[in-house]
Amino acid sequence: MKQLAVAMTLCASMAGAGFAHAQSSVTVYGVLDTGVELVTNVGASKDSVVRMPGLSGTVPSRWGLRGTEDLGGGLKSQFVLESGFAPDSGVSNQGGRLFGRQAWVGLSGKWGQVAFGRQYTMLFWSMLEPDMLGPNTFGSSSLDSYLPSARADNAVSYKGKFGGFTIGGTYSLGRDTVNANSPSGTNCAGENPADHRACREWSALLMYESGTWGVSAVYDSLRGGPGAFGGLSNSGLKDDRLGLNGYANIGKAKVGGGLLRRDNDGSTTPRSDMWFLGMSYAFTPAFTVDAEAYYLRFHNSPNKAWLYAARTTYAFSKRTSLYATAGFLDNRGNLALSISSGAAGAVPAPGNNQIGAMIGMKHIF
Repeated sequence: MKQLAVAMTLCASMAGAGFAHAQSSVTVYGVLDTGVELVTNVGASKDSVVRMPGLSGTVPSRWGLRGTEDLGGGLKSQFVLESGFAPDSGVSNQGGRLFGRQAWVGLSGKWGQVAFGRQYTMLFWSMLEPDMLGPNTFGSSSLDSYLPSARADNAVSYKGKFGGFTIGGTYSLGRDTVNANSPSGTNCAGENPADHRACREWSALLMYESGTWGVSAVYDSLRGGPGAFGGLSNSGLKDDRLGLNGYANIGKAKVGGGLLRRDNDGSTTPRSDMWFLGMSYAFTPAFTVDAEAYYLRFHNSPNKAWLYAARTTYAFSKRTSLYATAGFLDNRGNLALSISSGAAGAVPAPGNNQIGAMIGMKHIF
């Protein structure tokens, strides 16, 4: 309650400042997205679970403050404070952080934008258009939980657009200060004078967009540190991802796909490839269908997984929509990935398949 009171006071004071100075503005925004989910083949007993997920429906729920001030000469100051929460219980996500999704301040001009704070890495921006389902409860995050959580604490970023080209990069002095053994926190605070490599993160992006299609290449590197989760227990270990992807808008359809190569020193099977291909089709302005297929394989291992997922959405307005989504995950070898990234606790026995289905509602404000 104390955190909420502080946040609302901050919101009110900044909104008042926006009215007082015509050259500055503050916007309050958010998304509420939740529903009821069914997941089969949970655990060794192969039970089914019916639940309301707290991490994601079609997208994670959040609210935030976004502000800008015109400093003259084409220069602007900007900030974002964005809080993720679980709509089933109201608790804060991202390891309990008040503004766990984003908390940054920066300057922008014709030359691009520089920002400081907790923010997305370039991997997030590269996957935003090609991955049709994105953070959907059944989607790429079921195979790689870092994808919707590609953020770094203590980060400096640059992103600039010049014609059709976008270039960008991030560098973090300590990528994750929260001790929560999940994608929400990996216990790698960094900023260690005794070990300057510990818990660093960097990413780089090169993207070209024509207006109807786009391609991108991205690299994202995570360093380990003492006590870090995920097997990255020292600064000599890295978890690197190289992504090559693209998308195209064709009439009422949008297609996208790509490859994400991963080299994870913290895993017993460090090298893996994730291929994905999807399509989104707007039958009417209100009715949209999205479908995507994913293939994950680990090198020199029998461990593989196929994931097929689809979603239908009906929009009552620009803000309110209903959706139904379903997926099938085929684990091979000793893999025990869950079809659902919407909440923890629905992992199958190694090598078992899963089916997931969910109906829900999303409101944007």
